[in-house]
Amino acid sequence: MFDNLSQRLSGILDGLTRRGALSATDVDTAMREVRRALLEADVALDVARSFIERVRERAVGVDVIKSVTPGQMVVKIVHDELVTTLGSDAQAIDLNAPAPVAIMMVGLQGSGKTTTTAKIAKRLTDLGKRKVLMASLDTRRPAAMEQLAVLGKQVEVDTLPIVQGQTPPQIAKRAIEAAKLGSYDVVILDTAGRITLDEAMMAEAADVKRAADPHEVLLVADALTGQDAVNLARSFDERVGLTGIVMTRVDGDGRGGAALSMRAVTGKPIKLIGTGEKMDALETFDPARIAGRILGMGDIVSLVEKAAANIDAEKAARTAERMRKGAFDLTDLREQLTQMQKLGGLGGLMGMIPGVAKMKNQLAAANLDDSLLKRQCAIIDSMTPKERRNPDILKASRKKRIAAGSGTKVEEINKLLKMHRGMADMMKAMGGAKRGPMAGLANALGFGGGMPSAEEMQKMAEKMQAQGGGGLPPGMPNLPKNIPGMPGNLPGLGGSKLPGLGGFPGLGKKK
Repeated sequence: MFDNLSQRLSGILDGLTRRGALSATDVDTAMREVRRALLEADVALDVARSFIERVRERAVGVDVIKSVTPGQMVVKIVHDELVTTLGSDAQAIDLNAPAPVAIMMVGLQGSGKTTTTAKIAKRLTDLGKRKVLMASLDTRRPAAMEQLAVLGKQVEVDTLPIVQGQTPPQIAKRAIEAAKLGSYDVVILDTAGRITLDEAMMAEAADVKRAADPHEVLLVADALTGQDAVNLARSFDERVGLTGIVMTRVDGDGRGGAALSMRAVTGKPIKLIGTGEKMDALETFDPARIAGRILGMGDIVSLVEKAAANIDAEKAARTAERMRKGAFDLTDLREQLTQMQKLGGLGGLMGMIPGVAKMKNQLAAANLDDSLLKRQCAIIDSMTPKERRNPDILKASRKKRIAAGSGTKVEEINKLLKMHRGMADMMKAMGGAKRGPMAGLANALGFGGGMPSAEEMQKMAEKMQAQGGGGLPPGMPNLPKNIPGMPGNLPGLGGSKLPGLGGFPGLGKKK
């Protein structure tokens, strides 16, 4: 969602960081460009104006003048002010109330309320270990109640039985009573929406709030609605009283201004963001991490957290031990490719690596997409167990058979085998590394005895912020400047080569 804004701001700030010293004129020129970028991203005018004034006040002050690298200092100031605009601290759903805690979902029709209700229920059940009951109060939209019941079965969360003829406030009261009788921790009320804001919807929402007295009132807002999302949030806050916002379709091509504006205009925190259609595609909205993504600094902490949530620790430990011994075969490689798909694919991973977010256009031009991972898995699936264990026996006739079975070409099989050899050598080197950059990379990937702890991830984030977000975490080797088949002199990447990356299939020149 923030791609366009990220590209504009990164380009403007990169121009400042290349200067040895900054004058007030340089800062003014850059701030005009930043203001234009914010307005083009659908940020509300008063929010953009306030943001620029705060940045300019700090950027021409004593902090920058005394700084050794004034350009980097301006980047840090912009980052800090973005965090302030987005809400400073991450805020989770507040469940600090007597059970059952009522959560009321409000918003326009089509914004994703029902799906988001199921996502939150699954999140509270899986991560919070809470017993959740969902209830649909949408008596207007055809099959709305049945939709929630189907989603409830999908995420294995109970839904309130449907009783025809009841009004939304009556359903809300019945849901609260059922939650008390069933010893539920949380009850989520999915209210009805309309195509546009109208008095009837607001009056109904106010009646439901009086009947249920919810502890949380969450506005579900579509990130693609732009400036209208700000008016929507303001209206609901005035009539119903919001406690937080959930933004959906953040993975879409919206311009990102709604997120910046809604928090600043309403003062209500954005608590969660929907990042996809799947039931687990819901993330905590962390202003510092989002600001880092907008400025192309990456989000290593989210990447490690996502890895910790999706990777089977025991399986990873067994694989790490095999790698350490140099027994990394094609079955292990397929497991790694599957894990990459679970973590969001190549695009999702690249966007979180510092420096790489600035070169999305070049990555797109290199045809680096998730279909690449699927083709690689298809190639490995077309091999016999013996061929996977011992890739050296793959001669011309076998490669032709595998290519025909996987719908690929022999050249792609050769690239996959080359990547496997490079990775096997790298993993073996990391397994034996006790010091130096390879040891740092080994520890980050779990070779040093498990996934990094929360404290280690926080230290990693602090070190990156101290560096102004440039480059990979300390102790890890930088990516190569020239990846085969991709444009040269990629911005934000260091000089030393990362073993095994050069032979990655799909990064070579098109045949």
